[in-house]
Amino acid sequence: MSYDRKDPYYRKAKNRGYRARSSYKLKQIQNKFHVMSRGDVVVDLGAAPGGWSQVASEIVDSTGHVIAVDKLPIRDFQEENIITMQLNMQSPRLLKFLREELQREVDVVLSDLAGNVTGQWHLDSDRQLYLASLAFRTATTFLRKGGNFVTKVFRGPNIKDFEDEIDGNFTMIKHWRPPATRKSSAEEYVICKNYTGENL
Repeated sequence: MSYDRKDPYYRKAKNRGYRARSSYKLKQIQNKFHVMSRGDVVVDLGAAPGGWSQVASEIVDSTGHVIAVDKLPIRDFQEENIITMQLNMQSPRLLKFLREELQREVDVVLSDLAGNVTGQWHLDSDRQLYLASLAFRTATTFLRKGGNFVTKVFRGPNIKDFEDEIDGNFTMIKHWRPPATRKSSAEEYVICKNYTGENL
């Protein structure tokens, strides 16, 4: 707690009303890569507690929608354009909702999913890459052609397996570490733009 209170992004998030300091990572990703636009439909996988959904909500504005998905409960948002769904991201209920109820194409899929960190570098990296792969495979079931995808990874010896999996499915794939990332963290983000779906 004392570390958090000294952390500038923790303080900024608290003052701004964001639910997590990670909100500033997404803001920095957006400022550099422009993955979201006004009016977009955004699916936020592993959304709890909701900091990324809040940032996405601001960007897509009232003409867009943010679908915040997590197995964990998510406290209700004040933002009217955020829809929460407590379920596993691979649940057919998500696809059914998007196709039959929302009836809008998905422009962006975000994933800040993270597992429990063990401190064993190879194990933690592989677990995170597995989550990134699940998020990618989930995204491809509803992401529109030309859409964007952002996911968290821990760089490790098997990162090329994930790179090979997504290779050819987007016209731009970049690895980037936002300045808001803690120095002690091994995480970085893979930013993928203009989904083609050609290699699935």
